[in-house]
Amino acid sequence: MRFKYVIRALSIILKDFGLGLFIPVCVSLYYKEYSMILPFVAAGLFSLLGSMLLQKCFKLTDVEDSLNDIKRSEALLVVSLSWMVISVIASIPYMMSGMNVINSLFEAVSGITTTGATILQNFDIPKTLLFWRSFTQWLGGMGIIVLFVAILPQFAVAGRQMFFAEAPGPTEDKFTPRIKNTASVLWMIYAGLTVLCAFMLWLAGMPVFDSICNALSTLSAGGFSPNSESIAGYHSNVINWIIIIFMFISGTSFVLQSKVLAKRKLSLFWKSEEFRFYTFGVFIISAILAIILFVEQNYSIFHSITAGLYQTLALCTSTGSASEDFKLWTFDAKIMLFIAMYMSSCAGSAGGGIKITRLIIIMKFIKNELYKILHPKAVMSIKIDGKVVQPDVIRQTLFFIMCFIGLLGIACILIAIIEKDIVLALFSSISAIGDIGPAIGHKIGPMGNFSELHYLSKLILIFEMLIGRLEIIPFIVMFHKDFWKLK
Repeated sequence: MRFKYVIRALSIILKDFGLGLFIPVCVSLYYKEYSMILPFVAAGLFSLLGSMLLQKCFKLTDVEDSLNDIKRSEALLVVSLSWMVISVIASIPYMMSGMNVINSLFEAVSGITTTGATILQNFDIPKTLLFWRSFTQWLGGMGIIVLFVAILPQFAVAGRQMFFAEAPGPTEDKFTPRIKNTASVLWMIYAGLTVLCAFMLWLAGMPVFDSICNALSTLSAGGFSPNSESIAGYHSNVINWIIIIFMFISGTSFVLQSKVLAKRKLSLFWKSEEFRFYTFGVFIISAILAIILFVEQNYSIFHSITAGLYQTLALCTSTGSASEDFKLWTFDAKIMLFIAMYMSSCAGSAGGGIKITRLIIIMKFIKNELYKILHPKAVMSIKIDGKVVQPDVIRQTLFFIMCFIGLLGIACILIAIIEKDIVLALFSSISAIGDIGPAIGHKIGPMGNFSELHYLSKLILIFEMLIGRLEIIPFIVMFHKDFWKLK
């Protein structure tokens, strides 16, 4: 572990994130919220000063040209530290606006990890803060490191290790010769879809500010909305269907989308086994949910289809926004929503959770193992899209699932002890580690918030949100003694 390399990379990221913090200042000036200028200027200067101090204290100029030699362990540490430090910096505007430290950190981490869980009880706050909530989600949706790999020349080669340390999913799929080009294309698609979503929402009658904030949160699969009732507060089926379309897109692999655009072949979508599984899963769950809503909630056919599809996508893509207060739905409907929470989205998408590629690998692994019980000498491989999945990917997938379930269980037990409520503990833990946001519960439902939880519960959920967004491995690997061997 060469700490100078890690500190150098972190200092570069802090410098550019500090400059990005001046974007909300422009929002403050536009809406004449002059009291909000100082919190963001202070956060930006804090980030820039931190970058300068790291460079000066550690005399990092001698490793400038050697960053491209960064190792996998060093990249994992850079990614983990970047998310933690940036989360702290992102919380400064909340703290300077009157929130306590724990609530500020919770809201910042929920934003940057695109979880969408909130502690806000009153949405009558400056528009600059509402914009900041959505903007942090947009930055975290594609990945902070992926953004810096795309825009910073220092990471032209070193970015490959950091890109795959952060990129969601078990495979290292790429589609351009250079990782910098890959990151740039991903961000261009991401930004273009965000602009298109905002424009369509505005055409549908949503105010300009709300259109921008909701577009930022939708494409990032985050779910924060400037409306206290989420998307349900706009009372528009047109808006609901626009959000449905873009939620579906945000849950689809951006790498696959780029291939379709590059080759201009829509058939590439259907050739992807993961995309087919994702599409069928969403269709089946939402169809069953729509039937339940029609029969048990007495919704109209159109209302049932709209609500069923919206909430299925909101949970399986981990967007977490709401077109309905599903806390009021029947038990059968909540069971379908619970299944949607576990279904997850595609690898390489903005969504959180286990990822569909891993589910496919696990199902095929179980099928092969059952077959081998009957035919011990059989030699079988797992294939996705006609390509053999390498044993190390299968092994890492099994390890990930074990860690996911284990950490979920530990967090659930701890929160249950603190809150004296096992149902709240279960759903809040799933919501946090899956980066889903609102959960199915009386306190933390779609129109609720996490403000009433004990501060220890909030700290546990903050930890879950971070490791859920980074997909556990960068954190777990730090507990191995070889990770910290100095060079």
